Amino acid sequence: MAANSQVRLVKDVRIKGIACSIPGKVEEVAFLSDIFGAQSVNKIIGSTGVERRHVVSDECSSDLCLSSAERLIEDLGVDKDTIDTLIFVSQTHDYSLPATACVLQERLGLSMHTAAFDVALGCSGYVYGLWMAASLLSGGGSKRALLLVGDTISKIVSPNDRSVAALFGDAGTATLLDYEPGAPVIPFVMGTDGRGAQNLVVPSGGFRDPDGSFTQTTEEGVRGPFDLYMNGAEIFAFTLARVPALVKALHEADQKNSKIIDKYVFHQANRFMLDHLVKRMKLDREKVVLDIKDVGNTSCASIPLAISLHQGKKGAFVSGRYMLAGFGVGYSWAGCVAEFDHVWVSPLTVTSTFGKETSK
Repeated sequence: MAANSQVRLVKDVRIKGIACSIPGKVEEVAFLSDIFGAQSVNKIIGSTGVERRHVVSDECSSDLCLSSAERLIEDLGVDKDTIDTLIFVSQTHDYSLPATACVLQERLGLSMHTAAFDVALGCSGYVYGLWMAASLLSGGGSKRALLLVGDTISKIVSPNDRSVAALFGDAGTATLLDYEPGAPVIPFVMGTDGRGAQNLVVPSGGFRDPDGSFTQTTEEGVRGPFDLYMNGAEIFAFTLARVPALVKALHEADQKNSKIIDKYVFHQANRFMLDHLVKRMKLDREKVVLDIKDVGNTSCASIPLAISLHQGKKGAFVSGRYMLAGFGVGYSWAGCVAEFDHVWVSPLTVTSTFGKETSK
C-alpha cells in the first residue's frame, strides 16, 4: 500500500452525538447577478449546486460551535465535569492568541481540569479532529472528548471574486466521543501535500505577511491580500488524484471486517466535484450524502452538517457504518470508517444575531 494510504487503527472509542448550528442570515446566490450577471450566476448555481448560504453578521465560528455544544450537552444529559478534553478545529479563530478553545472552556462552564487546544485545519479538519480525539481516548489520555469544528469563511471572501463569492457558508458543530472498551476499531487514513498550499490561501494577515505586502493573489477589483484565493482547477485536480486512493484504502481496511458501508459523507465541496468523484469511484449514489443547496460549502463543518441535514428537521438516533472523508486546503486529506451505533444527531439549530436560537 502506498505511503499516502497508510491505515491507522484506533480502538475502544465511540461517537455518542453530533449537533450543528448555522447563522440565521441567509444570502441568495441569485442576488449576485447584479455583480456577475444572471447568466454567469445560473452557471455557478448549476455547477456548485449552491442556491443560498447561511452567513454570519457579527458572530464568530466559536459562537456557532458554542451553540452546538450547549445543544448536544443538553440533549444527551451530559455532566460537564465528565468532559476532560476540548478540541476546537477552525481556520477562523477568535484571536491570534489565546487559543479559542480556552475561551470556549470558560463559556461552556467546563472544569478547569479540561485539556483544551486549537487545531488550524480546513476541509479535512473534522476527520483530523476525530482522529486526534479518538487517539487520546484510545491511548488512555482522556475519557470523554468534545470536538468543536466550525468556520466562518464568509468573513474572508471577497464579494467580487466569482470563484468563491457564491460558494461558502458558515457553520459550527459539536461531536461527543467516549472511551468505550470493546467498541469497533476505527480505521483512519490521512495525508498531506504542502506543495499545494498556495492554491487555496489567505496570503496576508498572519506573521509571514502581516501588512498585505504580498501581492501574488491580489487582483484589483476582484480580491485583496486579506481575501481567500482559490485556484479551482488545481483544487479539482488534487481531489481527483487523492480522494479515490483515500476511499480505496478505507474500503480495503473495512473489508477485513466483512462489513458494508451504509453512508458516504464527503466534504461538501460542490456538487460538480462530488458527482464526478461518485462516477469515477463507481459508488452507489443513493449512499452518498449531498446536501449543499441551502448551506453552501461550510469548510471543516461540512461533514457533520451534512449528516445533520440528512436527518431532516427532527433529532434522531443514527446507526450504520459511515465513511467520512475530508479533503482540500493544505493540501490535506483525511478519512475514516466509523460505526454509528445509535449516535444522537440533534435537530439543526439556527442562531440569531439577537442571541436567540431556534431548531430548524
